[in-house]
Amino acid sequence: MKTGKLAKTYRVDSGKYFRMKDFDPTDTGHWRSKEHAEQALLESIARTAELQDRLYAQDRWSLLLIFQAMDAAGKDGAIKHVMSGVNPQGCQVYSFKQPSSQELQHDFLWRTTLCLPERGHIGIFNRSYYEEVLVVRVHPELLKNERIPDPLVTKHVWEERFEDIRSFEKHIARSGTLIRKFFLHVSRKEQKKRFLARLEEPEKNWKFSAADIRERNCWDDYQEAYEDLIRNTATPDAPWYVVPADNKWFTRLVLSSVIVDTLEGLKLCYPKIDAGKRKELEAAQRLLLNE
Repeated sequence: MKTGKLAKTYRVDSGKYFRMKDFDPTDTGHWRSKEHAEQALLESIARTAELQDRLYAQDRWSLLLIFQAMDAAGKDGAIKHVMSGVNPQGCQVYSFKQPSSQELQHDFLWRTTLCLPERGHIGIFNRSYYEEVLVVRVHPELLKNERIPDPLVTKHVWEERFEDIRSFEKHIARSGTLIRKFFLHVSRKEQKKRFLARLEEPEKNWKFSAADIRERNCWDDYQEAYEDLIRNTATPDAPWYVVPADNKWFTRLVLSSVIVDTLEGLKLCYPKIDAGKRKELEAAQRLLLNE
């Protein structure tokens, strides 16, 4: 399957002119139905597994996938489906909730830095340090919990955090970690539909929290915060992908396409065996055959 075009359609690697309204959460490209895209997704998942095996064996690069979204955008399901074919030994998933008391004693990048993927691995952040310029920005009273000295909390705090994030991402990119960031762009109408399903279907009740409604009331503030953070943190080293999320099947196809396109760009290969190692393998083979 040709993944490059689909992967590039929703890529933002320079946020200067980014506007949220230019991206349609209902978009499905030229794909008209789940059935239409199903085979392409299966092929993409299989290709991801193949490339991940090479990434793990080569043990030089790592890949960090960051997922951000409004509630009910489908992050958990997307991660589950898109990564369904990979070897768990080479994939690490971290979900970042409300910071603990220990985490609040450190800078805002500390807790996620500890979870960066090792060489040869794919790391997945389900939410991330971007919460610090999203939730904390929409609810600035949360800054008080971080115990930052008062003189350092100025009107420039968000611009300073954007600068810190850009520098951090440039640093880890220079160290061999590729970064791909996904904003699952769901519409307010579709979020309402999914919330109602969580309330009406018993098997989905566990997914609902009263806090979801409180945060929904801040919808416009969050949209503005997302637009600003993408403008300020989309770079060639760490691009954002604004992925339409109203149709889950299409969201998964786009995500899988981006992952395949990224890994294929590394020209991954299995480690080559030198002459000495080849002789060792041949000797071991003879011993086994002569048993």
